[in-house]
Amino acid sequence: MNNISATDQRALLTRLAERIIGYDPKVISEKGLWLAKLGITDTVGVTLAGLPEASTQIALGTPGVATAPGSALVFGTGRRTSALDAAFVNGIASHALDFDDFSSVFGGHQSVPLVAPLFALAEDRGLSGQNLITAYAVGLEAEMRLARAVHPHHYDKGWHPTATLGIFGTVAGTARLIGLSVEQTAMALAMAASLASGLKANFGTMTKPLHVGHSARSGVLAVLLAEQGHDANPGAMEHHQGFFEVFNGAGTYAAERLLDGWDNGPWEIEAEDLAIKQFPCCGSTHQCITAMQRLADKHEIPAEAVAGIEIMPHQRRLRHTNTPTPDSELEAKFSVQYAVARTLLDGTVRLKDFEGDAFREEAVRRLLAVTTARPHPDLDGDDKDNWGAEVIVTLKDGRKLTETVSNLIGRSGDNTMSRDELWDKFEDCAGRALPAERLRPLFDGLMSLETAASIPELAKLMETKA
Repeated sequence: MNNISATDQRALLTRLAERIIGYDPKVISEKGLWLAKLGITDTVGVTLAGLPEASTQIALGTPGVATAPGSALVFGTGRRTSALDAAFVNGIASHALDFDDFSSVFGGHQSVPLVAPLFALAEDRGLSGQNLITAYAVGLEAEMRLARAVHPHHYDKGWHPTATLGIFGTVAGTARLIGLSVEQTAMALAMAASLASGLKANFGTMTKPLHVGHSARSGVLAVLLAEQGHDANPGAMEHHQGFFEVFNGAGTYAAERLLDGWDNGPWEIEAEDLAIKQFPCCGSTHQCITAMQRLADKHEIPAEAVAGIEIMPHQRRLRHTNTPTPDSELEAKFSVQYAVARTLLDGTVRLKDFEGDAFREEAVRRLLAVTTARPHPDLDGDDKDNWGAEVIVTLKDGRKLTETVSNLIGRSGDNTMSRDELWDKFEDCAGRALPAERLRPLFDGLMSLETAASIPELAKLMETKA
């Protein structure tokens, strides 16, 4: 599985760079354009919502951060700084609430490696909305095809793909955005192979969104260095001590998949699993939340009547969400037990449920004490429904209520968010940083991004008084 074509001996990243620079925006269909704008708009909204979060504010308050001169906006503030610092801070904010979009193929969050860095450089260079959409599509193409090359081993090993793979999307998108040559792009991608990082061990802490900020900044840095002539080894992926062997290992990747499909698709921007989040917590809990919602719709389930709750997702979903008694707001986002208990109590989970001591409420703790989670015995292996789940509620009168959810990857495919549903989420999120009168003009501008002559003009709608 590790061999690439023997007919072309050039470095893998040189060939990838040719595809990035040669990408024709005309291949973006109406569906692809819609999904691109959906992802970009949603990401801007959750970035604004993430501004007040501690992880973002600590970064902003750290000496030397966002103090460099420049024209790139820290979203929701009056601070303008370098593209590097804006990508860093906005990158952290975009993932601070874990409310951003995700993909099962990517094994992480596909838009946050792209939106903050693209806006930062588009502002810095005075580029258009169409430039940004093309760059977003190219970046998405690169990171998703790399994911196809290294998963599931890369994901299961414990790497955080949003950062370890997302940096290549950052480089691909920003290199295309500012017009690097093929050689420069290959060099930037090769630098990314050394700058990639991010461990799942830090899920449930401020370091998870830090992964995104660091990755976004590092990707922009690689592109700017390459633009100035900095070099690297374009064979850094396939080298015996390169990315594939070090991050994955022999026999666990298919390098050729990074290059497959660039000539005639299918295009990743049209993928059915590009999922917008309906709930502000880890996407691997959403199947269980939905199962509990459906149970509650079918049956009246008073919390005091519950003797036990059994949660059974695919083992891949449970590895990073099995947190029986969360001890912080961030841990609660990675607790399938808390998410399901909260859903039984309130019918859903909202941003407020991951603030303050919401996870310590007495009614929640009582339910957590009788809640268990284990891998579903019939959902095991890559050929099974690893986005499915079963929830069983046992009542004190002995009745068992069961609900099964299959292949639910957020709001994606035929179940994607409508414009009105996205507006509701955007209003709730962006309203945490911007005055109400700015929200609709910004939303409408983002949802017609291909017509925006100037990203700097659009970004002014996200600027507030210093």
